[in-house]
Amino acid sequence: MMTLMEKTELMDEDGIRRALTRIAHEIVEKNRGVDDLMLVGIRSRGVPIAERIAAEIKNIEGVRPPVGILDITLYRDDLSTMAYQPVVRPTTMPVDISGKTIILTDDVLFTGRTIRAALDALIDMGRPHIIQLAVLIDRGHRELPIRADYVGKNVPTALKETVSVKLKETDDIDRVVLSEVKE
Repeated sequence: MMTLMEKTELMDEDGIRRALTRIAHEIVEKNRGVDDLMLVGIRSRGVPIAERIAAEIKNIEGVRPPVGILDITLYRDDLSTMAYQPVVRPTTMPVDISGKTIILTDDVLFTGRTIRAALDALIDMGRPHIIQLAVLIDRGHRELPIRADYVGKNVPTALKETVSVKLKETDDIDRVVLSEVKE
């Protein structure tokens, strides 16, 4: 039987807040403001991350960019290998994404397959001007040529390790933990 053994806390509530504040500043700086900017969170923890970044951008620029919610379930490349019936939740975009600067957000960047699925889903909805990627944690081990434009924290990991992001909106606590799979 495999169990997860917590090794260390990578980020606490303050660390997450600081990382997302820095990402918001970097987004505004790189894009020279917020014109035609839209954040799109990948379900599930990418959504509260997008909402928090949008709120921080409003603190910086006085304008809150729209936030979309993206469900990538049907775009996953491992859909046929899942033993259970996947639950598809709605994708909601408050505005047309065509011509927009999209900041795709997620909690952890690992192999890149989730991001590839998200890119496929976005392109099916329109033609953005540009898509940039913001993640709270980049843990390495890419299987596809995908990189984040904005990273809260780079954490080199072993394949036997997992990174768990807990957010108040979904888990009642803000915390990022590195664990190891024990057999």
